[in-house]
Amino acid sequence: MNLNHLPLFLLFLVPLVHSQVCQRFCGDIPLRYPFGGGPGCGDPRFTKHVTCNQRQLSFITHTGSYPVTNIDYNKQVLYVSDPTMSTCFCTQPSKGFSLDWDAPFSFDDSSVFALLDCSLDSSPIYKGAINGNTSNVPQCDNAGTPLCSSLYSCQPISQLNVPINTCCVYAPMDLGPAFEMDLQKAQCKAYTAIYSFEDQEANPEVWKYGVALKYKFNVKNDYPVYCSNCEKSNGACAYTGIYNTFVCNCPSGVNTSTDCYFQNSWNSGLRNAPWIKGTLIFYSIVLLLLSISL
Repeated sequence: MNLNHLPLFLLFLVPLVHSQVCQRFCGDIPLRYPFGGGPGCGDPRFTKHVTCNQRQLSFITHTGSYPVTNIDYNKQVLYVSDPTMSTCFCTQPSKGFSLDWDAPFSFDDSSVFALLDCSLDSSPIYKGAINGNTSNVPQCDNAGTPLCSSLYSCQPISQLNVPINTCCVYAPMDLGPAFEMDLQKAQCKAYTAIYSFEDQEANPEVWKYGVALKYKFNVKNDYPVYCSNCEKSNGACAYTGIYNTFVCNCPSGVNTSTDCYFQNSWNSGLRNAPWIKGTLIFYSIVLLLLSISL
């Protein structure tokens, strides 16, 4: 079939056919802009950093994949856990935690890191070992910080049999221009991260362990109006094409350039009109012929 012989409006019909429906949930975690759980959904800047695979939402960096435990859309904070991280209930060796330099994330002010079992014999921990700062400022308090004292009340950590001054606290967290916490370079064997003390700083068994990451929609951090209108119409913000053009992904799988309100009229009876049925049959035949000819 020669496409040049088809009416022009039929050529514009083809791009509207879309079989993919953007996920509204990944496991128990709701997905809203800027997250979409897969290619073509959400904001393209976030797609490679946050993915959904087998009902597990994961945060991806060059150092590994970290399970996402929760998303606070009001505060714009993503919470992740690190399977290699130590807590009050277990200790294990780790290589550290890192962010990709181009990721639209930064550490939330609630994030606190504590490096555990660090060597102080020949190379004390300095800022430069973590965030690239060349100043020789020791980060381990010989007297022990209150956070370290609380951590050492945990049996797994106390069984490390290392002095309390080998615990080094970083708050607020700053990985510097490299966006990388290299525990090997810092000469530490493990670390833990806390994003909430649950108003019980002396009780590490109730702390919230994990990393809190702040995200922004754009430079001005404005929620896109077109995306808000799309979500109000029960659509999901998505993108398409080589220029990542915005589209509103409707529950039916159809993409529109605005919103999904047209489906209300469709579902209320318009689709049962005789001319609609005849048009759909005609369009279906044309699309079938197009797929065969191509």
